[in-house]
Order: sequence, then structure tokens, then C-alpha cells
Amino acid sequence: MSPIWWLRSRGAIPHIKSSTSRPQFIAFRYSPVPRTYATTNVPEDLYDVVIVGGGPAGLSLATSLRSSSVTSRLRVALIEGLDLGAGRKWKPSIENYSNRVSSLTPGSVGFLNDIGVWKHVQRNRVQAYHGMQVWDGVSGSRIEFNWDAKNSSTIAYMTENVNLVHGLLSRLEELGGAQLIDKTRVEGISFGEDRGTLDLRTWPVVQIAGGRKLVARLLVGADGANSPVRTFAGIESRGWDYGRHGAVATVKIEGMPGAERTAYQRFLPTGPIALLPLPGNLATLVWSTTPEIAAQLKKLSSVDFVAMVNGAFRLSHVDIAYMAKMDGRISEEYEWRQSVTPLDMAGVPSTILEVQENSVSSFPLKMRHADSYISERVALVGDAAHTVHPLAGQGLNQGIGDVQSLIKTLEAAVQAGQDIGSTLSLEPYCSDQYLRNSLMIGVVDKLHKLYGTASPPVVAVRSLGLRAVNAMEGLKSMIMKQAAGER
Repeated sequence: MSPIWWLRSRGAIPHIKSSTSRPQFIAFRYSPVPRTYATTNVPEDLYDVVIVGGGPAGLSLATSLRSSSVTSRLRVALIEGLDLGAGRKWKPSIENYSNRVSSLTPGSVGFLNDIGVWKHVQRNRVQAYHGMQVWDGVSGSRIEFNWDAKNSSTIAYMTENVNLVHGLLSRLEELGGAQLIDKTRVEGISFGEDRGTLDLRTWPVVQIAGGRKLVARLLVGADGANSPVRTFAGIESRGWDYGRHGAVATVKIEGMPGAERTAYQRFLPTGPIALLPLPGNLATLVWSTTPEIAAQLKKLSSVDFVAMVNGAFRLSHVDIAYMAKMDGRISEEYEWRQSVTPLDMAGVPSTILEVQENSVSSFPLKMRHADSYISERVALVGDAAHTVHPLAGQGLNQGIGDVQSLIKTLEAAVQAGQDIGSTLSLEPYCSDQYLRNSLMIGVVDKLHKLYGTASPPVVAVRSLGLRAVNAMEGLKSMIMKQAAGER
């Protein structure tokens, strides 16, 4: 076997254009140690990986590529339309928390720790919890999840998205090497051209403001549900709107619980309402409800908002529907209805005392799933690949799971001498993650539909199932291990 042929076949030297063959690779510097498949000695506009989107998924991928000893020599660029400086310079207020908060599973936190990010996250603004109370808002049937913090893992960690972004940017700055291009929107994506000795006609070219163009061996779309990268790749995304909005807010709760906290979720016919712990006596509220109720919540006074939310955890769904139509004096109505409603106080969260100023907002809920996560020289991660109802708190965890799977796939391709942008090299990522995400999206979607009705036969069946699951500790343990992100 010719040494030159072997090196060329492994990508160590370029294929030179001839009348019978097209070049497939850029030149690579050969080394006797395991090579990193990094593009070297090439024009500035050529990159091994170009990531579009500077949210947690895109930043996690860039950090993973730089922290891995296998992929650290790849030329990486990340493009983000917003100002990443806000995340870098984040100076949190002790009294206030962002209403954009996510639940991170132990599996996700473990990965963030592996790539050196978790040490940069401000831990005093992260709240772990070991208990969950979930119940039917019509029948009252419930299921309780209680981990022993001394002998078992945490269910999840609550943290502000900006805290995670700050940690990711801090780690990237520590690692160096990745080019971050922020405050710059993608103006177009096309294919490359024949450059004589290099034929780049199958390579994506990302055009940004100022006329600059970045040519990518692999283009990664981490650019949200309306992903331009997905559109460029011709990958369809299918799903539906739920006709519901997610109302979020930061609230202050009664008392000062200890470090071990409990999450609460009640399924109402209009959608689930959840109260998730933050440090101190704060919590984040996520109420999936009709657009009309969401709009009303944003207009209410602080006093009436607090009464409405307390009522959503304590009153019947009929009472809540009545209060949702009131123009004012909801607080008085709640006090009267609560006084005549029998209630097991052990099964509900602490009383909400006030809502943080300017923290109430809402967003439409949708389910979307791309037909594929890959095409030639393109991969999708995070919301560009899938969006899911927030009732299980798995959206960000799915995005981090995508990054875990993709970085593993890219490391394998580099070590095997494969072209990291080829469909063949990317296929293990799609095979591994697509089914995993499909199962989660399907379960969450069916739960939303199952609990989105007050029909007596449906209520009876689901209540029976909930009580049965609650009685089986082994099954509950298995469910929680899955929810904790154990891969």
C-alpha cells in the first residue's frame, strides 16, 4: 500500500483536483500522534465547525469542542445575533432572579462539570431539590417523589438561564481558541464554490453583516425553533401549536425552607401549573394556560396576581375558571372561596406572598420535531431540532443531551480519520439522539392531552393510574432515574 495513498485516504493530506476526481478535504498537518482533524494553513474564512446560535446549546457545543483533547484543534466559530457581553458581564442582584429559569438534571450537570463549566456557574443561585408533589387538579389524585438526599441523587437543579450562559462564556474565555461573533445576524446561507485546488461546492457558506462569509466543513444549527440552518438544509419540522401560553414569574413564598426543597405541579384542565424552588424564599412559577388567562395574569395587580396563583394550587378548577373571568377584586374572591374549601395543607406549596416586579411574562407553547437532525455537512441541536411542552422541564436537558451525543460522534469521527461533515460521520448522532428525544416528546405530549380534560371517564382512568404508580416504589424510582437524565 502506498504511504501517500494511505495518508490521503485518512485525510492527512489533501486530494488535489484532477480531471477524474474532486477534492474532498482541506490540507491537514500530519503528526505521528493521533491527529485532531483540524483545518490548518488555510484562508481565514474556512472553519471546521460553524455554530449558528449562542444560547445554552450552541455555547455548550463550542465549549465541548474546545475542552475535548480530541477536537480542541478544530477551527470553531460561533455566530449570535444578540450581545453576548451581557452574559459575560452579568452581575446578579441578591434580591431579584430572572424569570427565565431552567431545570437541569443531574445528568446534564455532570456533563457541564466534565467540560469545566459548572465551576463557573454561581452556585449560590442554584437550588437543588429532592422532592416532587404532582397531582390531578380535578380528582386530587397525586404521586409523590421523595429522594433521600443522603442516599440518592438530586431530582434536579434550578438555575437562571443567564447564570448558565455566564458559566459557559467564562469557560470558553478560559479555554480560548473559539471565535465568537456576536451582535451579528446571519444574512444568508449558500453553498461554496470551486476554488481551483479546493472544490467547496458542497460546503455551507454563512454570510453575515459586513459581507463576511464563513465556510464550514460542518454547520451546526443551534438557532432556535425557526432555524435558518434547518431551512437551508431542507429539513422539515413537524408538529402543532397547543393553543396554550406559558406564563412565568418569580415569586416570594412564605417561610424560609432549608436547602432541601420540593417542587409542586398541579394538572388543571387548561394546563399544568408548577412552582419550582429557587434559593432562599423565592420560587419560579410556570403556568401553562389559555392565552386569555395568560394575558389576564400580565395585567393583574400584584395582589390579585398572588391571589390567582395561590388559588390555582388550592381551589377547584371551577373556582379558578370563575376567578379568571373577573376584572378585579380577585384577592377578596380568593379569600372567601379558600375559607370554604377543605384543603390538605401538607400537599400544597407554601403560600405565595408577592410577585417580583416586572417578572410576569408569557410565551406560546408548541411541539415541533425535525424529520432529521442531520444532512450533508449540517447538524441540528436544541430547539432547532425539537421543541417540547415545558410540563416535564426537559427542554434544556434535551438540548444538552444533543450536545453530549454530537460531541461523542465528532470525537469518534476525528479519531477514525473521517470527514466530520459527512452524513456517514454524523449518522451515529442522529441514530442515538432522535429516538431518545422522540420518546420524551411523545410522553410529554400525551400527558398534556391526557390531563387537558375534565371528562369524568378520563379523569377516573387517569386517577386510577396515578394512584397505582404512587403505590409502586420501584416504578417511581425508575421514572425518576429517567427524569434525572441517566443515559
